Amino acid sequence: MAQRFDAIIIGTGQAGPALAARLAGAGMKLAVIERGRFGGTCVNTGCIPTKALIASAYAAQLARRAAEYGVTIGGPVAVDMRQVKARKDEISGRSSQGVEQWMRGLDNVTVHQGHARFEHARGVRVNGELLEADQIFINVGGRALIPPMPGLDQVSYLTNSSMMEVDFLPEHLIIVGGSYIGLEFGQMYRRFGARVTIVEKGPRLIQREDEDVSQAVREILEREGIEVRLDANCLSARKDGDHIAVGLDCAGGAPEVHGSHLLMAVGRVPNTDDLGLDKAGIETDARGYIKVDDQLRTSVPGIWALGDCNGRGAFTHTSYNDYEIVAANLLDNDPRAVTDRIPAYALFTDPPLGRIGMTEREARQSGRKVLVGTRPMSRVGRAVEKGESQGFMKILVDADTRLLLGAAILGLNGDEVVHSLLDVMYAGAPYTTISRAVHIHPTVSELVPTVLQGLRALT
Repeated sequence: MAQRFDAIIIGTGQAGPALAARLAGAGMKLAVIERGRFGGTCVNTGCIPTKALIASAYAAQLARRAAEYGVTIGGPVAVDMRQVKARKDEISGRSSQGVEQWMRGLDNVTVHQGHARFEHARGVRVNGELLEADQIFINVGGRALIPPMPGLDQVSYLTNSSMMEVDFLPEHLIIVGGSYIGLEFGQMYRRFGARVTIVEKGPRLIQREDEDVSQAVREILEREGIEVRLDANCLSARKDGDHIAVGLDCAGGAPEVHGSHLLMAVGRVPNTDDLGLDKAGIETDARGYIKVDDQLRTSVPGIWALGDCNGRGAFTHTSYNDYEIVAANLLDNDPRAVTDRIPAYALFTDPPLGRIGMTEREARQSGRKVLVGTRPMSRVGRAVEKGESQGFMKILVDADTRLLLGAAILGLNGDEVVHSLLDVMYAGAPYTTISRAVHIHPTVSELVPTVLQGLRALT
């Protein structure tokens, strides 16, 4: 006998819990299903724990630089990795427990812990029980992609998830993947004291970014002693005694890099392969992402997909916005859509990169007449005063409409400063709205108007 609900939510990542609270608050009877730890990737293996680790790594690095600030620390700086992990676990665990308590404490919500699989378009089985509802919301997230790399099945390797259990310092950490996850872990573990080599198959790091951004990030990492190997177009892995050897190139004797531990950070895949989506008639693309329209509806009426599993955004903030879009359409008669969203994300290295809108390459390809403004962080007083003046600002403007097209701020507080530009973009206001604004001195943000006052044609 099936249990009947008004709605079923599968997964408790960023979108699921907030949607559950809204629907339950509207008087609907809900089933919330979670197979693992509450809170999804962000809370357990992503944003929160990694930023806690990054904070510890930053403290270690700042302590090593103490003499630059006229501060004397007795003896060499030591990092206790067990304490670092314990701090991370406490912060992450508190967040996960908070989500679980929230869900279990909601009126009209029944929590089921177990793996959900569709039996039909209105029915999901979990722990042997069949749950049915006219509305089903899929919020199952994603996991690390493990590529078909020769020899990888013969060696031990880590992913962003298993890295959360590491309470020791690797002697030499090899990271395959030169994008966001790999770079954040690379700098973090270098600052903890490990030797780090980042291996990237492509010709440069973070290839979605402009070349000047990629090059600047590489220089920042190499300045800290991180080895970067690019154009590794024939990757392989093998055991080398107690160590691991990663092959980089098939030509000329296959040069290798040897290390103690291997982290695979080459991308993500959605957790959709074992949900029984075919039984519900839910369409996916070639990579397994659930196909959705601009209001997150799947190919089956009454079923929505939110968060990383829909391929429309791979970030906590886009997942939460998915919830806002669905709730607005269902409950508020507000036709919000994914296409309302402006691309925005950050790379949380030190210094961080804040990125919004178009890259320079995309702006050129758009056929627009583009203006650009730039400024090195070495000419930002606040950054110089804090001794953190690496990086630069770059802002793009449409010369005809005077609207902001995009920006990259690689530097002190760049992940925060970029929002002043993002808000103007959402307002649809001309760049003069911010170029004529009076910002507080001394801050990093005060230089945003200055950059815009020095716009020039992009050649």
